[in-house]
Amino acid sequence: MTASPSQPEYRGLSPAEAAERLAADGPNELSSGKQRSIFGIIGGVLREPMLMFLVAAGIIYLLLGEPSDALILLAFAGLTVVIAVVQEARTERAIDALRDLSVPHAMVIRNGQRQTIRSQDVVRGDLLVVSEGGRVAADGWLVQADTLQADEAILTGESVAVTKAHLSGEEPAEPPLPGGDGVPYAYSGTLIVRGTGLIRVAATGPRTRIGAIGQSLATLTDETPRLTLQTRSLVRWFAVGGIGVSVLAILLYGFLRGSWLDALLSGVALAMSMLPEELPVVLTLFMTMGALRMSRSRVLARRGTAIETLGAATVLCTDKTGTLTQNRMVVEELRLPDGAAFRSADDGVVFPEEFLDLARAGILACPEDPFDPMEKAFHELDAAFPGAALKDRQDDGWTLHRHYPLDTDLLAMSHVWSSQGEDGKMVAAKGAPEAIASLCHLDEAARQEMDASVAEMASRGLRVLGVARSCWENGTLPDNQHDFDFTFAGLVGLADPIRETVPEAVRTLQSAGLRVVMITGDYPATARAIAEKAGIAPGETMSGEDISRLSDEELASRIHAVSVFARVMPEQKLRIVTALKAAGEVVAMTGDGVNDAPSLKAAHIGVAMGQRGTDVAREASAIVLLDDDFQSIATAVRLGRRIYDNIRKATEFIFAVHIPIGGLALTPLLTGWPIILGPIHIALLELVIDPMCSLAFEAEPEEPDIMDRPPRAPDSPLVSRVLLGWSALQGIVALIGLIALAGWAQFTSMDDAHFRSTCFAGLICAVLVLIIVNRSFRSGISMHRSGHNLTFAVIMACITVIYALLFLVQPVADLFHFAVLKGDGIAEVAAMTVVMAVILTLAKRRFAKAIVG
Repeated sequence: MTASPSQPEYRGLSPAEAAERLAADGPNELSSGKQRSIFGIIGGVLREPMLMFLVAAGIIYLLLGEPSDALILLAFAGLTVVIAVVQEARTERAIDALRDLSVPHAMVIRNGQRQTIRSQDVVRGDLLVVSEGGRVAADGWLVQADTLQADEAILTGESVAVTKAHLSGEEPAEPPLPGGDGVPYAYSGTLIVRGTGLIRVAATGPRTRIGAIGQSLATLTDETPRLTLQTRSLVRWFAVGGIGVSVLAILLYGFLRGSWLDALLSGVALAMSMLPEELPVVLTLFMTMGALRMSRSRVLARRGTAIETLGAATVLCTDKTGTLTQNRMVVEELRLPDGAAFRSADDGVVFPEEFLDLARAGILACPEDPFDPMEKAFHELDAAFPGAALKDRQDDGWTLHRHYPLDTDLLAMSHVWSSQGEDGKMVAAKGAPEAIASLCHLDEAARQEMDASVAEMASRGLRVLGVARSCWENGTLPDNQHDFDFTFAGLVGLADPIRETVPEAVRTLQSAGLRVVMITGDYPATARAIAEKAGIAPGETMSGEDISRLSDEELASRIHAVSVFARVMPEQKLRIVTALKAAGEVVAMTGDGVNDAPSLKAAHIGVAMGQRGTDVAREASAIVLLDDDFQSIATAVRLGRRIYDNIRKATEFIFAVHIPIGGLALTPLLTGWPIILGPIHIALLELVIDPMCSLAFEAEPEEPDIMDRPPRAPDSPLVSRVLLGWSALQGIVALIGLIALAGWAQFTSMDDAHFRSTCFAGLICAVLVLIIVNRSFRSGISMHRSGHNLTFAVIMACITVIYALLFLVQPVADLFHFAVLKGDGIAEVAAMTVVMAVILTLAKRRFAKAIVG
């Protein structure tokens, strides 16, 4: 830049002005979903049926003159609200922390001083400093531009950088459209590829061009997740059934025993025992905890439902650059005109002498401090072979004398180098092979030999450049590169290396039944070579031209056999995703640009790049890879399957455990036995059921075959008939054991308190057996799996202590109308537990395979 930031016109805003505009306009970011307030969270909890039952039971206890029982129940209700609020607050804080991981920064001038701030804090009127390699943080007019070029592909789809000019005169009323050279306006999210500039910010956040596109995406609504609908339906049916049975129990108790308040209390307890209200809690918490687990692997799940959908994904559509590859170029091969080749990665560390002229000419044809990835690769070649002296001219004092740039008529550039004390000048050129062939005036035979080499190198995924060199002794330099007498030095093959983790990740995904499909703008030969290196399963290659010729129905019918889409325009990605969905696939799609946003939104699971992705792409996606690493996708699929497995395990347990609880609440009404379970006891059971569901099952390690199974069917129910049957069998076995225990207790003429404590202790042991049985889909209570569930061990230890106090310490037992257990009661409970565990272990061998499927 020519002007100093200290000059008055470039002092920028004051902190007070910036704060005022930030308050008025809002942060420089796309709007996100509103967070729930504390009152909203409490209101949601108060609408839960279980909480209503707890409050109703507390009121009935007060009417019955049992204030201690009422207070305990109301304390349980208050604890439920507190836990929900704390959990929601922790989740919001975690999501905010995750969002901050990918927050970009910007340099602005305020009060005449440069300072780096979060891009969200950029405001209208700020002076934004941009330079080579950085992204523009907001839209605005260029008040300075020093050889400034910007890549606006995220807005226009054009990969060629455009030249920027500074604004002359007053700012127009309307900003210009992106694309084209000489536009004095910069756009948020675009990349500066050359030069420096100073922008006076005109629009931030949703008012930018990218923001306008993002706002249009907000009109597309997401469907309610299938798993959520299934869970709501299950809870609704159980609630209807539980209320019906409880009404029947109230009538039965009232007419047979005459106490209608006690009858109402028993009915409330029975309704509470039959309501699987843990299911929505399990679904919410498992998704939240799953998102936090993914964040540790640098994967941000913006929508928890995407985690569950990952388990059903059948196709992963991935772009190439920066996802499969490292998004940098390296010189992989040097080839002389006679066909001799040197591959730097294969041929050791000694640089062959015969290739020196070619490498030196290629470096001389590049800027001394390049930004272009291909030009950087030439300089890195020198760093890789320090003993070869590939920069001998520069080291000897030669300096760049003149630069001949690329133009549309000749895709080649030349550098003229000179040295003090030397009359002659060295000229080096590089560019498209056909352009270099034209500069060297190759004859037909040499041209055909070069074309064959280019085709062979391109078939291996290399980008090929031609290199030429010349000397100039005639004084005044010509205006045209064609006037030099160039000699063809050879070809240079460059490649964007495959990320080291990609082949293994692709193998993992394909072994899990996902079809990996690559979508790229590269030529078919290059695309196929990269796909082969990445380990993508062989298949057909379809070009963008092929897609344009096919109808939607024809594309959907042929798309099953395609593994590579080449020369694809950004707008065609949406057609590919739509065709895959029409063909019955569950589609995950990666992307990073504004033009990727529609396809990311249309896919079942949109996966955006966190580092090089745009705000619009991230807003349209369900998952963001914070490190842009393809391996993270395989990790996310693995975690998604684990979470879904653990939801099913928790569901098995929930259905099974409510059968013995409901049975023990109903049996005394039918047999005339003393009441075993009141509302206070049901609430006490939640100390076992809720922590185990929301914490212990969620922390279960993955099954050993989790990535060897095919994706589950998209329409598969959470609760299959087999799973429901297995859960019912578990619950019935537990209920029979408990009824037998209660019958023995009645036969031995136990008093009411000892009878209740013995049955309740048996129920606790039965619940613990059901937990252990459902920890894995494999047969047997103890099975080998990778990892350990420390959470389960801690919760089991805590529960053991709590219930030891409950059944062995008289003051604690009195609070819940229990008596301290006697030795014979303990023995009978232990015997029932062992018999139940053995029966369920043997029965599980029959159900194991069907449950996994």
